[in-house]
Amino acid sequence: MTEDKPTEPAFDRDRLLDWMAANGVAQTTHDHPAVFRVEEGLELKAAMPGAHTKNLFLKDKKGRLWLISARQDTVVDLKRAPKTIGSDRLSFGNEGLLYETLGVRGGSVTALGLINDRDQRVTFILDKALWDADIVNFHPLTNTATTALAQTDFRQFLSLIGRKPIVVDFGQLTA
Repeated sequence: MTEDKPTEPAFDRDRLLDWMAANGVAQTTHDHPAVFRVEEGLELKAAMPGAHTKNLFLKDKKGRLWLISARQDTVVDLKRAPKTIGSDRLSFGNEGLLYETLGVRGGSVTALGLINDRDQRVTFILDKALWDADIVNFHPLTNTATTALAQTDFRQFLSLIGRKPIVVDFGQLTA
């Protein structure tokens, strides 16, 4: 009996960046050493303009999947968030599910991974601070680079992949 191997995602970093170029989504990508947590990359990010992100891949008690993308300094209270976003109690999704839906591994979670979620199993929640930022920075499906997008290009990316984020002001939830 053979074990099923997980299907490879349709997009990796190179295919994503090529797809963006072919679809007129302007971006600038900076290579850097691997960064696994927001705190690790602060000095790298200081040289890159725009809002930097933290991205949380979550699952609720009913099995629904969520991606929360927030500005790196935004507090996301996972006890208060469910009521706001319409979910049940949230916990972190496992690495297998993350790879299956967004095509990334832990430490590389990114809104750009939504390009691999062709069945739209993941509900996308976007921090208002990112929605309002002139430039947003995400990993391009790997944590060894950061891709900067002007807000118009980020919104074009979302439109091209058929995604409309639920915009939440997480700053209001902690006030």
